Amino acid sequence: MKDLYTTTIDIYGTDIEHSLFSGQSFSWDYYKGKKRKYFGTIGDDLFIFESIENTQLTTRTTRKFFQAEDYVEFINHYLSIDIDNNLLFPEGFNRCYPDIWKLIQPYMGTKILRQDPFEVLITFMCAQGLGMKIIRRQISYLAKKYGKRFTVEIDGEPFTYFSFPAPETLADASPESLRLCTNNNCIRAKNIIGAASSVASGQLDLESLKDPDMPLETAREQLCAQPGIGYKIADCILLFGLHRFSAFPIDTHVRQYLATWFSIDGALQSLTQKNYLFLQDQISRVLNPDFAGFAGHILFHCWRKEVKHLNSY
Repeated sequence: MKDLYTTTIDIYGTDIEHSLFSGQSFSWDYYKGKKRKYFGTIGDDLFIFESIENTQLTTRTTRKFFQAEDYVEFINHYLSIDIDNNLLFPEGFNRCYPDIWKLIQPYMGTKILRQDPFEVLITFMCAQGLGMKIIRRQISYLAKKYGKRFTVEIDGEPFTYFSFPAPETLADASPESLRLCTNNNCIRAKNIIGAASSVASGQLDLESLKDPDMPLETAREQLCAQPGIGYKIADCILLFGLHRFSAFPIDTHVRQYLATWFSIDGALQSLTQKNYLFLQDQISRVLNPDFAGFAGHILFHCWRKEVKHLNSY
């Protein structure tokens, strides 16, 4: 049984809830249903976050950090606290779009989680066209079925959690078993097994795609060479798993806010590859190109909450 270690750090206005439940990760949940208290896994380790008014974060985790500085560095990296959200939007954005700027202020503490690239790859291959609650349920099933099982004692009681499965494990899964994670879509299950096999064999080297010297288009094309991955999923992997903050995924909600908020022509037309790239080019002229995806995720989260009135959990 693993031990738990507790540490508290300043988080400088980072909104943990918006970050965890904004549609970029589906492996976090409320701990015992308590607000401001969340649990999830990073690698094989359990993390329990408790946010105090977005100024401090107390973490209980099975991961042992030998130096306090190591823990601070880890959390700052995972939660992208090293990125100043005030720099995500270009100078003058607030003057050009005052109504949008006012609307997004409650969401400016939203951070991009620097997640494991394989977990993001599989998550978004599972998630195509599904609501967040269904995706969360499927990812939970995936971890329980194929991940490692761990038990830790919390406040005198055993607590069981499951890590995200390794590429080698999913590569050996059967499509019939895995289809329960894909809304009974056997083709998607086969594609996930194929992607896991490519990562396990080294044919798809996800770590190499983090290289900032590799053009984003090149990294995207390598991902899209895998059956079941199109531009949108590739950009989600690049943004949330490979930490390429310029990657700008486009889905239905994004197309809607591009049309409504920014009056971009063609945003509501059929999303062909040509139109997809055109829309990315147009929004890069509005946002800071180096952080277009990061800023775009804040806009996406705000649109879903404030305009569509959707539950991000």
